[in-house]
Amino acid sequence: MEARPLTPSDFHRPEVLLSGTVDQVMYAEFRRQLDASSEEGLCVIELSTLGGDPEVARLMGEDVRFHSDLKPGRRFIFLGKAAIYSAGTTFMSFFARANRYLTRGTRLMIHERLMASTLPINGPLTTCVAAVEAKLNEIRASIAIQDEGFDNLVRGSQVSLDEVRERATSNWYIEASEAQALGLIEGVL
Repeated sequence: MEARPLTPSDFHRPEVLLSGTVDQVMYAEFRRQLDASSEEGLCVIELSTLGGDPEVARLMGEDVRFHSDLKPGRRFIFLGKAAIYSAGTTFMSFFARANRYLTRGTRLMIHERLMASTLPINGPLTTCVAAVEAKLNEIRASIAIQDEGFDNLVRGSQVSLDEVRERATSNWYIEASEAQALGLIEGVL
């Protein structure tokens, strides 16, 4: 479907309305509304969130990608309202830049993935090395997944992957008009 710029009237009745923590409960509600939505034309997905589980955000994003491929006549639009933090920004990154919109004053927040873990090291030395290597592999895989999302987010914008990596270490907050000026979104309503 042609990626024409949208107007406020295109957002009058979003087909999917989500608010709250990005978690399994939100995913179930997302799927329920997505499955009940029209199979042609615009499908506006409205979200407001202070964050949540990045893997659930990726799951929702993959559903949007899959359905976009399945029905080329359908255009999925992201509309962020008030706060799109963390996992919400991850979800937004799955939408083509031309299909990302925010309402005035909305803030995006981008940060690195977080980990809270302890690593008990007990037993024979070779077992200890294996446990440390396993944790290191987990961290490296998480960084690779994080960078995939960052790359999706900045593709076609004035923000480099290196810049988002650097700024994400200290929670980067971006107001809607700044996000548009940086080319991270198509428009502000």
